[in-house]
Amino acid sequence: MEPSPRQTLSYLRNLLGERGIRPRNKLGQNFLIDLNLLDLLLRAAELTPDDLAVEVGSGTGSLTVRLAEQAGAVLSVEIDPALSAMTEEAVAPFRGKVSLIHADILRNKNELRSDVLDALDDLRRRSGCVREKLVANLPYAVAVPVISNFLLDRPPERLVVTVQWEIAERLLARPGTKDYGALAVLVQSLADVELIRQLPPAVFWPRPQVASAIVRIVPNPGKRARVGDVHRFRDFLRDLYTHRRKNLRGALAGSPRGRVPRAEVDRKLAELGLDGTARAETLDLEQHLRLCAAFG
Repeated sequence: MEPSPRQTLSYLRNLLGERGIRPRNKLGQNFLIDLNLLDLLLRAAELTPDDLAVEVGSGTGSLTVRLAEQAGAVLSVEIDPALSAMTEEAVAPFRGKVSLIHADILRNKNELRSDVLDALDDLRRRSGCVREKLVANLPYAVAVPVISNFLLDRPPERLVVTVQWEIAERLLARPGTKDYGALAVLVQSLADVELIRQLPPAVFWPRPQVASAIVRIVPNPGKRARVGDVHRFRDFLRDLYTHRRKNLRGALAGSPRGRVPRAEVDRKLAELGLDGTARAETLDLEQHLRLCAAFG
């Protein structure tokens, strides 16, 4: 299969230049221009005609076209009107198979837009696809809320996404490391996370100041069942990590949701076999779940 010229640096520069469009750093518009890495992203997604591919950040439509070639249907969301129009032109040969939405995927940082989810439901019914896969070069600014909210409210079969390297480190972090926190605990408690490849700045245009990564996140139903109320767990973790440097006793006693008597905190921690002077970032996933059950 011949790669689309839309994926090359010279083509992108000319294409955007002809239209007077400049990539907007505020929206995290950095386009992946290495064809081999685009192929790697798609291989990690393992798309089939039974899959409905969801893309956040259509860009110029280069990845959207590749998704349409491999998946049964595609829903692509782009906030920038100029890029949305370019994607519409790029996917013209796939009319009926690709649904484009010009919108912000997020209603707010804790919620996906309901009209986008309704469109996703409609496309899934019309296409007959049996699985959803989120496959995207995620804009840096929305990567964390997009990943978190899909895992919480609309877990696809997998998420294969490019993210800033700092975010990849937080997603993959282990207890006791500097990057381990609420994001790592939430995502790893709901899914299996894998680093596919670290990406240098040079494989994007415009070139970002930092490295990136392709990560694969596969929701795990068994893990999700263990968590139970996923929103309660998310809120508990957010409050627990509001002040990272506090020990467990201080963090739990001074929770943003309301102070808890220290005697009660000490009693519950003793029942859990946890040291009140320890910090949350030293606890493993199971210990976080037990903490949430006792204090959430």
